[in-house]
Amino acid sequence: MDRNGTGGPRVPGSQWYDGEAGPLVRPYAMTGGRTRPGPTGVRLDLIAQVALDPGAPRFDNDAGLGPEHWALIELCRAQTQSVAELGAGADLPVGVVRVLLGDLLELGCVTVSRPVPPGQHTDAHILREVIEGLRAL
Repeated sequence: MDRNGTGGPRVPGSQWYDGEAGPLVRPYAMTGGRTRPGPTGVRLDLIAQVALDPGAPRFDNDAGLGPEHWALIELCRAQTQSVAELGAGADLPVGVVRVLLGDLLELGCVTVSRPVPPGQHTDAHILREVIEGLRAL
């Protein structure tokens, strides 16, 4: 194992290189040191569904968005995806994806919706039984 603890050969003059994994970019570099999404008030849990907003303003490469933002936009352009799927598709940690999605939400590029939890689905069979029970009174 070398001095930086990676186990791989160290490239001279580069502290951001792991011999086995290749070049490294620390998550805080992608998010500007932020660990939480902006003040959007939207929960970005793993199953939240993210879609590209069709009415979103068009941005060019000078919009201040990083390559990771653009990667998420391109993934959403193809289809609606969960936060977890976006993390896997962009090969980014979910914490980083949440912060970047917060940026995209504030800019109006994406929309986020949460699927209805199974416990909150209305079962038609139960509703029919309740109606029949009320009629029987």
